[in-house]
Amino acid sequence: MSTTTTLHVVTVFLGEHGTGGNELGVFLDAAGMSDAARQAVAADLGFSETVFVEDTATGRMHIHTPAIELPLAGHPLVGTSWLLRHQGMGRDSLYPPAGVVPTWEDGDHTWIRADPALAPEFDTRQLPSPAEVDALVGGEPGVNLHVWAWEDETAGRVRVRVFPAEMGIGEDEATGAAALRLCGLLRRPLVIRQGVGSRIDARPGPDGTVEIGGRCALVDTRGYRLP
Repeated sequence: MSTTTTLHVVTVFLGEHGTGGNELGVFLDAAGMSDAARQAVAADLGFSETVFVEDTATGRMHIHTPAIELPLAGHPLVGTSWLLRHQGMGRDSLYPPAGVVPTWEDGDHTWIRADPALAPEFDTRQLPSPAEVDALVGGEPGVNLHVWAWEDETAGRVRVRVFPAEMGIGEDEATGAAALRLCGLLRRPLVIRQGVGSRIDARPGPDGTVEIGGRCALVDTRGYRLP
């Protein structure tokens, strides 16, 4: 017998003028769902990631792309943290499979702090110019391709596109895991412009961690019939 639950759709890493943002599906009452059921729902919804919160009191959660489960990912953690706070259930940490992730708000930004080594791996390639990043027409089969170029190296501004084909995603609009990895590699504060207009702020944290943050908004709340 199927059950109807509530799906929240949050857009994460909005640009300066409300542009871009990567939509995220979040279920806040997903206790007891099997791995297979979660994966089937994520594939049906088709978001780059869908979050299943097992326990709002502890922040225990699962993150699924349409193809696989991830131990840690940036835009799902930032978006879920924002949603919990705006539902009156704010927490100082979340608990994905990779372990405890601190989270907080500062102004209109929601932040997380994580070890970039725990994020999914990408084939990261620096290109000579933002124009060459923009000129790409797609990724490569079986490769989580992450391309970037300096827009302003002095100011720490970069242009990024991500094509995580191995995760079942064509092109990702805003990829927190790639931001964690890039900031971990460069070890300096970054303002990342990704996709059609998303913005991710990243900066080195203590003990080799990276902090990423951005603006979020609620797009939709609707019923969803679970399998």
